[in-house]
Amino acid sequence: MLVSVVARQVKNKKGTNGENTGRAGTVYDVFITYKTPDGHKGYGKRGFLTKKEALAHEAEMRVKLATPGFAPTKAADEKKTVGEYLNEWVEVHGKANLRPSTYNGYKYNISKNIIPYIGQVPLKRVTPAMIDDLLAKLYDRGLSTSTCRYAHRVLSVAFEAARKYRYIESNPARDILTKFGKDAKTPDPYTIKQVQYLIALGAGNKWEMIFVLSCLYGLRRSEVLGLRWDNVDLSKKQFAVIEQLPFKLPPKTNLVTEMAPTKSQGRILPITDATMPFFIKQYELQKRQRELAECSGQTYYENRLVVCKADGSPVSPDRVTSMFAQFLRHNEMPHIRFHDLRHTAATNMHELTGDFYTVGEVLGHTLKGVGLSLGISTNMADVTARYVDVRLERKQIVLEAYHNAVFPERMKERRVESKSAAKVRERER
Repeated sequence: MLVSVVARQVKNKKGTNGENTGRAGTVYDVFITYKTPDGHKGYGKRGFLTKKEALAHEAEMRVKLATPGFAPTKAADEKKTVGEYLNEWVEVHGKANLRPSTYNGYKYNISKNIIPYIGQVPLKRVTPAMIDDLLAKLYDRGLSTSTCRYAHRVLSVAFEAARKYRYIESNPARDILTKFGKDAKTPDPYTIKQVQYLIALGAGNKWEMIFVLSCLYGLRRSEVLGLRWDNVDLSKKQFAVIEQLPFKLPPKTNLVTEMAPTKSQGRILPITDATMPFFIKQYELQKRQRELAECSGQTYYENRLVVCKADGSPVSPDRVTSMFAQFLRHNEMPHIRFHDLRHTAATNMHELTGDFYTVGEVLGHTLKGVGLSLGISTNMADVTARYVDVRLERKQIVLEAYHNAVFPERMKERRVESKSAAKVRERER
């Protein structure tokens, strides 16, 4: 194996961020001749900014090229820029493998937070220093830590795909020096008393069922607005969270022809004695709205949604978020995000029961690994079916502990009813 690191003078040397400095300087090229079963071949990479970088790359490639079966990256994509690769990658990879919301987030970050800084840099020339410089500029723009971290994640995933495709030798996003701190403290979830007050504020208005599903069951916003009566079984006292509203529902949509799958692949939740009255009340309310719409000659849209407008059409998720913030301000409630209602449910259930796994099941976490931990089976389809059956009773216990804490008066009423029934049975004997 013949190896050489050659210095070369250039009139316009690039800086660590990949941009031209306008000044002359020295760059270093690496050339390696190595032996393969098909004869001798050559490898080269040009334009290292320092001799130290060139020597480090030369040492790394010397080991790789000596490994049987190793082949250097494709030379055909030598001139492909970061921008060209990312736009191509997100279209091919994103549409096939990402959820619509994630796909849109990736596209936005690529166009706004990545391409303006390193989009013109050749893909093979990207270094960790360039990515550190990009992140510093994003911070200078006043972007949050979570936004900068997300941009880095997009680069890391995309560059890892490029490494696997053999467009680049290594993933530069993995070797950055930037340390991500923490943003401002996430708002504390509501206490039991605050949940009671919030539900009281929503009683009898459009927020009532939204708060029941989000505060008491921890459903995501799209799951709340996408729950249909077809998946609610009042006789069995349970409902299935198996679909949600599609991402970015067009404005003024009246009929939803097809729902989207949930993020957690679905789950079955019990309707407790505390929440059953809310489901019945909502069902009867919508029945009256449908009848009045028909009597008045107005259109009622049969989406079968548990939470919907008076004419049956779906509620806009963005509208719920903005109106929720106004609702809290008008009622002088501590500010939290709508998604923090899910955190509220999780925190209160866990504090009351300490059952981490069942709380995760209620929220819709993955079942991966549950079979092994419970010793049920190694067949995941069998595990899933049996696990749901086994844990449904435990979900009932966890949810009742939380719901009874929120509605203690109803629990007292049920105790009185139970005692009265017991006395009647005793007299009959």
